Amino acid sequence: MKPFMDKDFLLETETAKHLFHDFAERQPLVDYHCHISPREIYENRRFNDVTEVWLGGKNPDGTYFGDHYKWRVMRSNGVPEDYVTGGKPACERFLKFVEALEPAIGNPMVHWCNLELHRFFDYDKPLTRANAMEVWDLCADKLRNDPSLTVRGIIERANVAFIGTTDDPVDTLEWHEKIAADPSIKVKVCPSFRPDKAININKPGFAAYIGKLAQSVGRESLPTVDDVCAALSERLAFFAGHGCRASDHGLDYVPFRPASAREVEAVYEKALRGEAVTAEEAEQYQTAILLHLGREYHRLNVAMQLHYSCYRNANERMFDLLGPDTGFDMIAQTSCGIRIAQYLSALDKTGECPKTILYSLNGVDNDMLGTLIGCFQGDEVPGKLQLGSAWWFMDTKSGMENQLRSLANLGLLGNFVGMLTDSRSFLSYARHDYFRRIFCNLVGNWVENGEYPNDDAALRRIVEGVSYANAARYFGL
Repeated sequence: MKPFMDKDFLLETETAKHLFHDFAERQPLVDYHCHISPREIYENRRFNDVTEVWLGGKNPDGTYFGDHYKWRVMRSNGVPEDYVTGGKPACERFLKFVEALEPAIGNPMVHWCNLELHRFFDYDKPLTRANAMEVWDLCADKLRNDPSLTVRGIIERANVAFIGTTDDPVDTLEWHEKIAADPSIKVKVCPSFRPDKAININKPGFAAYIGKLAQSVGRESLPTVDDVCAALSERLAFFAGHGCRASDHGLDYVPFRPASAREVEAVYEKALRGEAVTAEEAEQYQTAILLHLGREYHRLNVAMQLHYSCYRNANERMFDLLGPDTGFDMIAQTSCGIRIAQYLSALDKTGECPKTILYSLNGVDNDMLGTLIGCFQGDEVPGKLQLGSAWWFMDTKSGMENQLRSLANLGLLGNFVGMLTDSRSFLSYARHDYFRRIFCNLVGNWVENGEYPNDDAALRRIVEGVSYANAARYFGL
């Protein structure tokens, strides 16, 4: 029997061990998509206890921060909400979470939590109910006193070279400017452009957001679609001036419904008046904005990330109670592959298709996307179009393996830009370790099974590329 999560965790062959320990393990991290706070990096936040890091709590504005992966585990174990996101004492919340880990056999949360304890707290025993208080005391002491466990210390300890945060176009980027001006901060932190609120014309708050977008460019209003496009271009240029390497779009599905300028204008005016727009009308406006932004991304060499196939806030009662991003989203079934191809083709016709990373939350889309990206590759950079890493509910062991196999079967796995955390927790950098082990094990098995040559130089290029070098090249680091 193998020991639980030792140094060769998930590495089944000698080749896999060699690839991981000699090539992958010490590579820097490029966390090109996450949701951590640049303010907390600049202020070098120190956490009081492991509950604050893992489970979070309520912000002063009434919103919630924390890891909704963990919240879902607790709810699945019947834990009352007061222990999940509520006001119960921190230690009691932690103990409830540890209790919920016991029946979570096969869930990556077991692996992630133990990897985080190994990596950041030098704690090598399995986390169980029996030693929960020992872990609580150890983590509390280290978080309060160990200089390597402030936010910046965690980032440095994880060997992070680059962080791409997720930022709204109206953001002042104040904290990014302060980070860039502080020579003591070694990691490169850059904003990513997330214009969802300017695109979601059929969702509540659209007209009010357009007012904020106008203010961000010194305008009283944006009366036309051309004005919206101009404002987004101005803000994107501002982001690019602050090192922006990527945009990010969180879409229910990727629309493509071209319409005349007059038709799009009529839809926009309707929305500004507070009138409901149909799904078809929304798609007309969204298509116009996405086409404009795609061309701008190409012009400014900003990679475009498209995330889709999530149905958000499925539980209306809990959404009303807690708000968005609190663990009540699910995988959606969409069939927009052809529309994605039509969208990219429209950009490609004029030579304005940007570097693009496509993520579906539904794993059944892997093969479809694997074939789609092969239709729009270019010579600007190897792997210009990317099948995005296993995302959100898919970043399990089997989810990662399936994504890697799809990309290997249908494209060039060796040009993959690798893992991201997509996380709100600074300890989540351990997920890069998890991914690298899974990747090296997959490659090692192919080599030992005679499916790829045992060519150490070639294998080193592949492993170091997927671990770090490809992303560094793709994002121009």
